[in-house]
Parts: sequence; C-alpha cells; structure tokens
Amino acid sequence: MHQDELFRVNPTVSEPAPEAPVADIPPNAPLAARMRPRSLDEVVGQQHLLAEGAPLRRLVEGATPASVLLYGPPGTGKTTLANLVSTATGRRFVALSALSAGVKEVRGVIEEARRRRAYATEDTVLFIDEVHRFSKTQQDALLGAVEDRTVLLVAATTENPSFSVVAPLLSRSLVLQLRPLTDDDVAALIRRAVADERGLGGAVRVADDAVAHLVRLAAGDARRALTALEAAAEAATVTSPENPVVDLATVESTVDKAAVRYDRDGDQHYDVVSAFIKSIRGSDVDAALHYLARMIDAGEDPRFIARRLIVHASEDIGLADPTALQAAVAAAQAVQLIGMPEGRLPLAQATVHLATAPKSNAVITAVDAALADVRRGGVGTVPPHLRDGHYSGAAALGNAQGYRYPHNVPEGVLAQQYPPDELVGRDYYQPSRHGAERTLHERVPRLRRTIRGGGR
Repeated sequence: MHQDELFRVNPTVSEPAPEAPVADIPPNAPLAARMRPRSLDEVVGQQHLLAEGAPLRRLVEGATPASVLLYGPPGTGKTTLANLVSTATGRRFVALSALSAGVKEVRGVIEEARRRRAYATEDTVLFIDEVHRFSKTQQDALLGAVEDRTVLLVAATTENPSFSVVAPLLSRSLVLQLRPLTDDDVAALIRRAVADERGLGGAVRVADDAVAHLVRLAAGDARRALTALEAAAEAATVTSPENPVVDLATVESTVDKAAVRYDRDGDQHYDVVSAFIKSIRGSDVDAALHYLARMIDAGEDPRFIARRLIVHASEDIGLADPTALQAAVAAAQAVQLIGMPEGRLPLAQATVHLATAPKSNAVITAVDAALADVRRGGVGTVPPHLRDGHYSGAAALGNAQGYRYPHNVPEGVLAQQYPPDELVGRDYYQPSRHGAERTLHERVPRLRRTIRGGGR
C-alpha cells in the first residue's frame, strides 16, 4: 500500500491479505517527493536526533519500539523520518491525516493492526500527520493501542505537543523536537536534487547565486526549497531548452517571495509576538518593525497587535512617557475604524513611539507588589477616618471622623494616615529616572515625607 493512501478496513475479511509492496514514486511526482530520503544516510540535518545512540536513530534501527511525537516546523523531515521507522525495520506503514481522518478511521486501522499482529505477526507503524488537529476524543481513541503497542505511533505536529496533545498520549510517547535545517543543509539538498537521477538528473545547471537565493527563500524548509527549485528549473527549460540555466533572475521571476513562517494558532505566533514586545522593551525600533511586518504579512489579527501595544505601554513605559498609552489606545481605535491594510500605519506609528520612548516598569512592579501583599493576607482594617460617612449612624461608629481634607491647605497635601496600620510605610511605587518619570522620582519621596509627617 502506498504510504499516502488512507488505509481502510474491510470488515468482511477476517484474516488480512498480504499487503502490496510500496510503489516507486512516479517520475512526474513533485521534486520534493522524488527526493525524499530512502535511508538514514540520506537524511540531512537533525543530527541531535540521528547521531549514534540518539533516540530517533535507535527507533529507526528497531532498538527502541516506542511511540514518538515529532515536533518541528514544516519541511524538516517529519514524514520522511516516520516512513524510515517502518521501512528500516520491516514494519507495515499506514498514514492518516488529521485533516481528513476521524475516530472511525483510527479505530479501523487499530483493528486491522490487531488482526495482522495475530495472523501474520506483523507490526504496524501508524503515522498521523497534523496530530494537533485531532480532537481530544480522536486522540483518546489511540491510547489503548499505543499502550499495548498494537501500533507504533509516529505523530507529526508543527505545534508544541505540551499544548496540543492530550496528557495521557503525551506521557506514552517520546517527544522529539526537529530543528529547522541550516543554510548548509538546504544548499546540500538543492545540489543533490540537481544532480540526482531521481531529481533533475543534471539536466539543468544552477548558478551559485541562485542556490544562495533559494536557501534564503527556504528559511530552513527543505520542501519549500525544492518546490522553488523545481519551478525555476521548469522556467529555465522553457526559456532555453538546449542549455537550461537557473540563475538569480530565473528564481526571482518564478518565486515572488518567501512565505512567512507564522501560524496564528501555534508556536510561531507566540514566538514572534514575544520577540515583538521584547524588541520594543529593548528600544530596538528596527527589530520591532520587522516583527510587526511579519505579523501583518502573515495575516495576524491587527486588533491582537493593538492590544499587545496597549499592555506594553503601561507595563514597560508607564509614566516615563504618559503619552505612550494614549498612542497605543489611539492606534487600536484607528485600526477598528479603518481596517487593513491602512491599519498598518497607526500600528507602525504606535510601535515606533513605544520603541523609542523612555522605559520604566515602575507601574507593573508597584501594582504587583501591592497584589502580593494582599494575597498574603496583608489587608488590614481601613482607618476609621477614611471610612464612608454618608449614612445615618456613621458618626456614632466613629466613621469619617477626623478626616482632613487636603484642599483645605495651600499645598494640597497634608499629614494623614491612608493605609491600614499593617502597611504604613510600605512603598510600592518606585519611579525611575527615565523620561517624564524623572520628575516623579523627586516628587514622590517629598509627598511621602509630608503625608507621613516625618514618620515611617
């Protein structure tokens, strides 16, 4: 059975018939499919998992019959490695895609795997692509078969399994993280595809600058590199059939741009947003604009970006630039009014404003310190003179008695206890010396001395 076919059980067959051998990949298949490694020796990259004694090599060689979750970005070899797990050890290979398979298909494969194990002592490798798209019910359907090794599960996901795979399945599997291919890895794959008979067979020459551009466009994704190479090679063959040459101009004419690797529901979403905020916090306006552009180009919800800017304006700038929050809120309102693509302009303006503003985390530090005291039980009793006195009988209880009205003195500030007894003298807000907060750095200590009457 071909690895890309959906295995289905025929319930009328009690004893499974022998499975047909895996067919060769047809010559008209995509270049990336034709160049898929046939052995571990042909795999490029992932040496942290494929070195001698490493977990994935042991699995492929049959020394570790454990189910695995292959976690990594697209084009790093997850499907290839899953196939090698079966072919290198003689196991039967069944592929399901979480995009099209449901619980019925999963249970059908498991039942057939049990029959083959019983009648032919044949083990089954079940490969599930995009496993993070399976519901909890679908993932739970795998548990028993994985537990008793009816199937050896090899699941691939581009999302962190800790957030996308149910805990029982996670605990029964090895989680192996694949890394993006290096530039050297991608260049080696391109040159191999140009020369190999399975690929272009030397029929097309590829210039060095074209290889370099393909590597840059790939961004660590082997499939993307080979797809772009194939398109450029076809264009070169049409232009000059007798002496086709893929040069830089050919690649640029056939490939518009590199697709931005960014999944709004996955790790890349959180990684890029994190880098965006940290670049603003670090006052690197150029890096901040880069990450903003990546989010915009990938179709991120502009309202989400605006909300992050609003949070950042208070968290990392605060009163060092009181206009930062105003700018962020204005950008959010502008995006709501005008939408995209024009909304990129107020978002960029707010990003530049916040990145270049003086920074202070005094506001978040102050409120979190106050919250910490409250959560530890440091609440205390509201001083009687601050309590509400606008009801009958308040005076008899001593409430609002002795309160001093600050506007009655020329300075507008006077000595009076405001916090509960347990928190007198507790300083939460510590202004920085940055930007507009420099004035508060001098003013706040004076206010405290006056309010506390020279005491704590």
